[in-house]
Amino acid sequence: MKIRIVLATVAIAGAFSLTAIAISGVLSKEPVPPAIAEATLWTPDPLSMPQIADYDVTPPAAFHADNASPMRPLPLLQSVFAETALPEIEPPLITWSREIASGETLDAVLANAGIAAPARAEIALALGAEYDLRRLRPGHEITVISKVDGNPSRVELAVDDGVRIETVFGQELVTRVLEPDPEMVTFAGEAVIESSVFAALDKAGIPARFAVDMAQMLGGTVDFRRELSGGETMRILWREARDGNERIGQPELAFATLDLGETVYEIVWPDDGSGEATIYVDGEVLRVFAQPVEGARLSSVFGRRTHPVYGNVRMHTGVDFAAARGTPVKATAPGRVSFIGRRGGYGRVVEIAHGSDTLTRYAHLSEVPDTLEQGQRVLAGDMIGRVGATGTATGPNLHYEVLVDGRPTDPLSDDRLAEAAERDADDTAALERLAEARSLLAERLTSEFVQTTTERL
Repeated sequence: MKIRIVLATVAIAGAFSLTAIAISGVLSKEPVPPAIAEATLWTPDPLSMPQIADYDVTPPAAFHADNASPMRPLPLLQSVFAETALPEIEPPLITWSREIASGETLDAVLANAGIAAPARAEIALALGAEYDLRRLRPGHEITVISKVDGNPSRVELAVDDGVRIETVFGQELVTRVLEPDPEMVTFAGEAVIESSVFAALDKAGIPARFAVDMAQMLGGTVDFRRELSGGETMRILWREARDGNERIGQPELAFATLDLGETVYEIVWPDDGSGEATIYVDGEVLRVFAQPVEGARLSSVFGRRTHPVYGNVRMHTGVDFAAARGTPVKATAPGRVSFIGRRGGYGRVVEIAHGSDTLTRYAHLSEVPDTLEQGQRVLAGDMIGRVGATGTATGPNLHYEVLVDGRPTDPLSDDRLAEAAERDADDTAALERLAEARSLLAERLTSEFVQTTTERL
């Protein structure tokens, strides 16, 4: 039908063209050339009807029936879509983190994070299975990762020495302990004393906490107030456990020298964890001393003071070391355990006899090893308990006393413990340790100097 309409339209257009040419020829004032006149007489040949090609198309099986129509329809084109799986979109997670404050419980911190009571109970049970929650203290950190609906996805508790306890919510609650694999790195530094040991170390970029260790080691030998007039030199060698750029735990002293001009004091700390240090004067062994609590802060010294609990002025018969609950307490000199038990305001106590006239007392302990017995022989650096707050105490600390013939003396100035330690000391091995420490200090100081100079250039 459409073809017929097209043909009719062409014919009509041709007729109009011929008429127009004829009229133009009549009206023209000049004769038309014969060639043009002949061209006007041309008409196109009639168009023939289009023939539909007989394509050999095989119809679907349904068209091969006996009564099939002779007119075979063309198959419809089928649209083919690739089955491509859409990527799964993870829902966004919300991270909440903060440190535990003094006096806070795990439940209170989790409630502050917006976790419902049933989930808090599950988390406490899961974390408590891997870590004693009674040992939580300020500085430990809680991290909660929650879904948008507020339900927790993962809870992480970061405790001491880079250890993390992680609880993951899924079809079931899974808890694991993640411990770092740190590398021990040795550092060295030099400081010149102008006002105090603490200020000198801090200015030189050396951990200022080492000032306590120096005072503890040399307190009975050097009068830091009178003998330090300014200009004295300290050189320090220490170790740090590092996980990448992050320090794990507290730094540990390895070697320290104090040059007073006329006299040089040197201290070597072992790397076997015993805490037993050897003190030298001008290259000769002076005494051996083991710190009762490694890295602790000296919070109260020997002498008269205002009692922190009762408020009145009374004699403080020892020194106090502030440290976290559970921190190991070690014997400061070789001796024999003379008492394990409780003594009033001292709380849980261990006493060690060093000869017939000297005794050390370790008070406010939270616990004592089951293997420690009265009458047992111990060496300097042996663990005899853990820091606590038993008895009359305002917080976790070790009260450490030295008694001579039953009378308290200043633990930082009495020499009887040194004499007891010297009886067990091997001077040959001690001098070898000193030579090794001196060599390592010189090597590290040179390395630090070269590195600093290169950075400046």
